Amino acid sequence: MKSVKRILENYNDPDIGLVLMRIIFGTFMFFNHGYSKLIGGISRWERLGSALTDFIGLSFLQTFFGLMAALSESVFSLFIVLGLLTRLSSSLLFMTMFIASAHHLVDNELPEMAILYASFCVLLLVSGPGKYSLDNFFLKKYDD
Repeated sequence: MKSVKRILENYNDPDIGLVLMRIIFGTFMFFNHGYSKLIGGISRWERLGSALTDFIGLSFLQTFFGLMAALSESVFSLFIVLGLLTRLSSSLLFMTMFIASAHHLVDNELPEMAILYASFCVLLLVSGPGKYSLDNFFLKKYDD
């Protein structure tokens, strides 16, 4: 009962909201999107990378861009959960979601999930990871 009271007393603390958001969005990104892309191998990375190389015309970079997309949706989404290198991780994931959105729009599909994840990344870029993060622990940005 004390934990429920503590949560209700701190409903005004934006850092609790940030940590919950990082955990929820980062975990969903990792398990629903990132993990399968990471273990998918080179053929999967080539297909992922073609989403960007079809726009820019550098087909020899398909595997590299696909691997970067897989890393941003897996490893860097876990970094977001932990609040580690949060702004870097968010910017990489934002770029991936921006390209995914454009790819879906070209195919006449609605990219609602990619837009949601991109919005989440913009929020983290603006706000930072919050007090309850490894970034804060290592950089000592906040005074307790």
